Amino acid sequence: MKIDHIGYLVKNIEKARSSFAALGFLEITDMCRDEYRKVDIIFLEKDGYVVELVSPYAPDSVVADLLKKVKNMPYHFCYQVEDLAEESARLRKEGFVPIDDPKEAPALGRRRVCFLQSARIGMIELLEEGKE
Repeated sequence: MKIDHIGYLVKNIEKARSSFAALGFLEITDMCRDEYRKVDIIFLEKDGYVVELVSPYAPDSVVADLLKKVKNMPYHFCYQVEDLAEESARLRKEGFVPIDDPKEAPALGRRRVCFLQSARIGMIELLEEGKE
């Protein structure tokens, strides 16, 4: 497993993008709307670190309730994996609980992702390897 990016939950993606730019982060993708998850996403990079800004655009977004609880903050690490089903099964044996079924992610070249939760470390995302 290789770390792909850190997901950063934000209320206002434009203001967050501006603040990250002040820290030297550069945009590496255009803004993308994920209709399934009801979020807007943009990826930024600095010194080899990739941050995914995630902002709900609807009250029934998959992260809207989480944003109310935790406010603006990093909330998941994303790991590239060769075999999504195999890695998910391995992590379930380690106590990780799937949050959703694998689905395509428009912001990641339509590669499939799934999210898992650990009582010890919180949420992670698995990203199927492949070309974007």
